[in-house]
Amino acid sequence: MSSTVATPAAEPRTNYLNVDYGWKSWVFSTDHKRIAIMYLITIAFMILVGGSFAILVRLELATPAGDLLQSETYNKIFTMHGVVMVFFFLIPGVPAVLGNFLVPIMIGAKDLAFPKINLLSYYVFLVGILLTLTAAAMGGIDTGWTFYTPYSSTYSNGQVALAAVAVFITGFSSILTGLNFVVTIHKMRAPGMTWFRMPLFIWAHYATSLIILLSTPVVAITIVLVALERLFHVGVFDPTYGGDPVLFQHMFWFYSHPAVYIMILPAMGVISELISAFSKKRVFGYPVVAFSSLAIAVIGFFVWGHHMFVTGQSTYAGVVFSVITMLVAVPSAIKVFNWVSTMYKGDVWMTTPMCFAIAFIGLFTVGGLTGIFLGTMGLDIHMHDTYFVVAHFHYVMVGGMVTAFWGGLHFWWPKMFGRMYPENMGRVSAAIIFIGFNMTFFPQFILGYMGMPRRYHFYPEEWQVLNLLSTAGATLLGIGYLLPMVYLPWSLKFGKVASKNPWGAKGLEWETDSPPTTFNFDKVPVVTEEAYAYPEGARHQPEAKVV
Repeated sequence: MSSTVATPAAEPRTNYLNVDYGWKSWVFSTDHKRIAIMYLITIAFMILVGGSFAILVRLELATPAGDLLQSETYNKIFTMHGVVMVFFFLIPGVPAVLGNFLVPIMIGAKDLAFPKINLLSYYVFLVGILLTLTAAAMGGIDTGWTFYTPYSSTYSNGQVALAAVAVFITGFSSILTGLNFVVTIHKMRAPGMTWFRMPLFIWAHYATSLIILLSTPVVAITIVLVALERLFHVGVFDPTYGGDPVLFQHMFWFYSHPAVYIMILPAMGVISELISAFSKKRVFGYPVVAFSSLAIAVIGFFVWGHHMFVTGQSTYAGVVFSVITMLVAVPSAIKVFNWVSTMYKGDVWMTTPMCFAIAFIGLFTVGGLTGIFLGTMGLDIHMHDTYFVVAHFHYVMVGGMVTAFWGGLHFWWPKMFGRMYPENMGRVSAAIIFIGFNMTFFPQFILGYMGMPRRYHFYPEEWQVLNLLSTAGATLLGIGYLLPMVYLPWSLKFGKVASKNPWGAKGLEWETDSPPTTFNFDKVPVVTEEAYAYPEGARHQPEAKVV
């Protein structure tokens, strides 16, 4: 009679997900990875909230009569859609989730420079959300997300002061995150990680952080002044009290146009990573792409006046702002050219992240080109405050930032959670989003050129066909966005276990475990090669393509 002794299974390595159990180990954690996951869950909730408001807007516009919502209710619905999506998704989305998770790992650090401040930034963000939702529940806001005076400071019937406080507080979350990134990138890079060995994702977040630190205090002060004027009749913007309403626009757009680059620059950093990884090539013109991020950050501070061509500013000022607007398009065009050049003669692998990356290039290019129309004074005067502006904004922000966010989330999902998602479902989602997005917003270019004003819930009957097409596209777009919210959580339990580097990509994040250990690396890595050091003629390995 023989007997065998069972060999105990090897203990799984400790990682940031399983190191502790219980809710306290999450809500009080200073681990940048756990904070990123908390941001992800919170922002996913806000996407659903903001998307719900968008659905109501499109349902209202399906018919010309304005028969679903009252005028006052419609004003509050589109305002809340804008406030939620801009301040609680578009601006924090990539930096708070992907940036928080990846910046330390990509430069070989154990954490961000100020872990406790990082946790504080999340709770400040949460307070801003709670105050905004309270304002919505107590009567809403009907000013539009721009809070234009003197309507917001005097005549609005909504909870403007409470919403202003919410936006003010939320701004500190961005400032704390930006400060953390700047110090971390300057002081905590691994040995050998020189500036020109950093991934372009890091360059993009560095440039974004500089914009955040320089511009966010301006809009914070501006919004506080609106609240003070509304509560105490301080004469800053309201002409009744000796104020100047155009001053508000100067102060607001001095922040809010750079804020466009706060939203899009991190997305561009994501796209650089995806294009290189799935083309198996070094990024074409790496130094030029890196400096183009800084150029966008700098020039972006000098174009705010193109939002104000119809406010009475001088023709000479308009010409200057128009020329600089054309100039700021150059660094963005450089990035698009370099991404396409990177793919040229590469071994392009059409994974879900790569599908989103290519969709980004197409949609962002349309958004950028239509921005030139709005930066030209003669055309802008005709199309100002029409649906042409709505379409342009969404092509840049939703077609750009949101598409890149989904692409980056799919790319790094195996690294974040150690599981693969169903690849075919991902490709289907990317295709549905691309088709639905163009169905939704391209008709709005035509509507805007024909003169349909934004922020109205009724319109002439001859515009109904285009609006119906837009509403149908929005339905398709919503399905495309909901699919990842189903199969990504599903993959956490049922997905295939991911290896360290399922894509065969370059970068320090692919040299640590999936999910990463608590302190990212067992020992401090030493960087000995350039970023994206793929050998000439590199090809994806057959075993990688079965992922």
